[in-house]
Amino acid sequence: MRMRNGRNDAPDRVACVDMLIRAPAPGVFHAFVEPAELRKFWLKDASGPLSAGARVEWAFMVPGAVASVVVTRFEPDAHIAFDWGDSLHVAIDFETFGEGSTKLTIRTTGFQDDDIDALVDVTKGFTIVLCDLKILLETGRSPNLVRENAELIVSGI
Repeated sequence: MRMRNGRNDAPDRVACVDMLIRAPAPGVFHAFVEPAELRKFWLKDASGPLSAGARVEWAFMVPGAVASVVVTRFEPDAHIAFDWGDSLHVAIDFETFGEGSTKLTIRTTGFQDDDIDALVDVTKGFTIVLCDLKILLETGRSPNLVRENAELIVSGI
């Protein structure tokens, strides 16, 4: 996993996280699209599946944390892009890697001027999400990393 920063101006700041998941791309893609799958590793709830042009409300594991998501690009088994909240844009790439594995890359842009904390928080959050998903898809059981991180956030630690 890595975080890349461009120049010092906000439009070029990119939080980038990637992970090799030992599962075929269609299954990894499905996990990010379907509300029932998202609830296994990332979200408390989703108002509907992601699809081309979809507008979806997400509720996160942290009580009261919600977001509106608008899908801007949708290529089955390959790419999902969406606008998240007022300014963030997220692009998720699903690339077949070897036999039966997927290189999953998430790039987030749109950070406000000097909001380094947001860039770090997004990188940390997506890192935890991908670790949880990797273990879920490779073992069949979520280690609840996202849920446990939400507990820490709620406790203020």
